[in-house]
Amino acid sequence: RAMRYAVLGGGKRVRPLLCHAAGALTGADAARLDIVACAVELIHVYSLVHDDLPCMDDDVLRRGKPTCHVEFDEATAMLVGDALQSLAFQLLAEHPLAAEAKQQLDMLRLLSQATGSRGMAGGQAIDLAAVGQPLSLAELEYMHIRKTGALIRAAVMLGAQCGEPLAETELARLYHYAKIAGLLFQVVDDILDSAADTATLGKTAGKDAASNKPTYVSLLGLAKAREKATELRMAAHAALAPFGEPARRLGELTNFIVNRSF
Repeated sequence: RAMRYAVLGGGKRVRPLLCHAAGALTGADAARLDIVACAVELIHVYSLVHDDLPCMDDDVLRRGKPTCHVEFDEATAMLVGDALQSLAFQLLAEHPLAAEAKQQLDMLRLLSQATGSRGMAGGQAIDLAAVGQPLSLAELEYMHIRKTGALIRAAVMLGAQCGEPLAETELARLYHYAKIAGLLFQVVDDILDSAADTATLGKTAGKDAASNKPTYVSLLGLAKAREKATELRMAAHAALAPFGEPARRLGELTNFIVNRSF
């Protein structure tokens, strides 16, 4: 019940949408993309449940309702995160997602790296250690390339791998887009945390500033952070341009990331 509460109660589903949009680029089967999209979202929600715990960000509101540990209890929330992470890898392992077993193993490896110490968990560790510390722009991007960006990159690349193979140059171009999209998402997230209210966000507004966390807004100021978002959006569209019409959904999602209000 607590797992369903965490996963099914709202959210933008940006990462699953990116899976499907990248799959559209390679002509992937929708049923395969559903599995990959669910796996990525399960990882994302597990990270939110753990991120909200008292030992992490200690937040009481997520997606417009009480956080999992508030609605249930702290121990249950810890187990929810553990179980959601396991379920994500179970989905990738038990459904046929690629023409060859080696490719499916590569997909499992990709999600593992995005989730672990070289990705999301490592980025969160840096984030916790950076509270109250001045970071340069390069250091801030290093952190968010892992904390936020790793799973967004995985969503794009996993979706693409469900379809026809891309040439090495095309894979590199798509990876470049995904890296930009991950940073863009975080810049906009920092802007919203600073400029939007709690009712709009569905989570506690101003939490980063109150916790003295380094953000793009605290480092650059609100106006410059918005300029940064515009620059990243332009770079993302430039990375997609050679793909033409098949990348239309990815371009639309890039615009949604910038223009979202929550």
